[in-house]
Amino acid sequence: MQQLVLESWILLLRFEWIVRSGGFNKVYRIVRERPVHLAAPLLVPQEDLCRAMDYACVFYFKRVRCLQRSAATTLLLRRHGWRAQMVIGAQLLPFRSHAWCEINGAVINDKPYMQDIYAVLERC
Repeated sequence: MQQLVLESWILLLRFEWIVRSGGFNKVYRIVRERPVHLAAPLLVPQEDLCRAMDYACVFYFKRVRCLQRSAATTLLLRRHGWRAQMVIGAQLLPFRSHAWCEINGAVINDKPYMQDIYAVLERC
């Protein structure tokens, strides 16, 4: 588990830098273009990977935003063979946007009712 937490923490750090240097467009492009590692057997359950990301967020040196967390979680899952998607949603009144991660249409790193609160704008 410690190795997964470290891997998660490094992904958070990487996306912190990507958000600062290239903004949303760069994050979106990286997540969209990163394929699932098909050679990786599904040995690590998705729940364990999400739990490792939760711990990495706790140990991160500042508050982790939903875009950073969802992008990092999506890449972590894909590295381990899961067909994860990052989802971007928005709510009109009051205006809010949010990002989360899904596998087969099910929210896995947030509350399961995110799709009811936010209109899905993009999946990548």
